[in-house]
Amino acid sequence: MVVAFFASTLLAVVALKVMPVWFTPLMFIRAAQHISDGEMPRMHHRWVTLEEISPEMPVAVMASEDQRFLIHHGFDFDAIQKAVKRNMKAGKKKYGASTISQQTAKNVFLWPGRSWLRKGLEMYFTTLIELIWGKERIMEVYLNSIEMGDGIYGVDAVAQYHFGKTAETLSRRDCALIAATLPNPRRFSSKEPSKYMRKRQRQILKEMKFVKWKDTK
Repeated sequence: MVVAFFASTLLAVVALKVMPVWFTPLMFIRAAQHISDGEMPRMHHRWVTLEEISPEMPVAVMASEDQRFLIHHGFDFDAIQKAVKRNMKAGKKKYGASTISQQTAKNVFLWPGRSWLRKGLEMYFTTLIELIWGKERIMEVYLNSIEMGDGIYGVDAVAQYHFGKTAETLSRRDCALIAATLPNPRRFSSKEPSKYMRKRQRQILKEMKFVKWKDTK
């Protein structure tokens, strides 16, 4: 069973290095939640290549989520140490330090949750995709698979349903606003942004000035 597990997971990671990720576990979980609530399931998603996405979008998500994405190997230990210190002082509110690589591994291969088993598997898959996929592919899958609204997955879907555009034609401000919702895209909307979202957008736009993508790969 152990050999079968490692062989099957390795094969899956190798296959998805080149194959589009059409569906993720979270997509089916959300669809089931819609049905249980008596609603029609919503799943808006269209895979696009990294070349079909505005080059400002990777910069925006790095500025918002993981500024050391290009230099770490899947885990940002400095951010983890800071999160631990903040959590010791924060009481009930918990701060995370998941990198874009970790979020991608979780979105594509795992289910939502905070168990030690899921965290261990997340570390395992994060290591695999860092070794096998590389940064460009991780970013491409991340931008195509991440939840960006209720029933909306990936940057092309959110561009269409919230901005009336394609992923390729998103402006720098659009990308910053989308990135501002990512801590909780079902609570924060890029279609009808609150004052808080606009403030986050301005902060991310400032941070984007210090983040490089194409020039530093």
